[in-house]
Amino acid sequence: MKRVITYGTFDLLHYGHINLLRRAKERGDYLIVALSTDEFNWNEKQKKCYFKYQQRKTLLEAIRYVDLVIPETCWEQKKTDIHEYHIDTFVIGDDWKGKFDFLKDEGAEVVYLSRTPEISTTDIKMNLAKHEEENPAGSRKN
Repeated sequence: MKRVITYGTFDLLHYGHINLLRRAKERGDYLIVALSTDEFNWNEKQKKCYFKYQQRKTLLEAIRYVDLVIPETCWEQKKTDIHEYHIDTFVIGDDWKGKFDFLKDEGAEVVYLSRTPEISTTDIKMNLAKHEEENPAGSRKN
């Protein structure tokens, strides 16, 4: 069985995430998603999530491409995850290109997949904030 792992926050789940997960699963038989915890997102990435960890985990577990969701609690765990879960292929978005090549030394193939260009969680959050500025709740027409 070929095992694949990917990492991410997966907040405000969208079709770009689904594309990434589908393409990751195509590289093996079993896909593990290491989902960034709320604490890791805030302390290490300075990211505040809309959905809490458990909600994001529940969403990911409902996706047919995902076989297992584990918590990502620190940057360093990638090396140990490769060994603990007997990973063959490490997959991540190409905005990280070159950053995880060191995992090849742990015995994993490292693959950087292109992102779905027209969508990102950051863009969604910015568009929602802009919409709220232009249309405050008190002035909405029903």
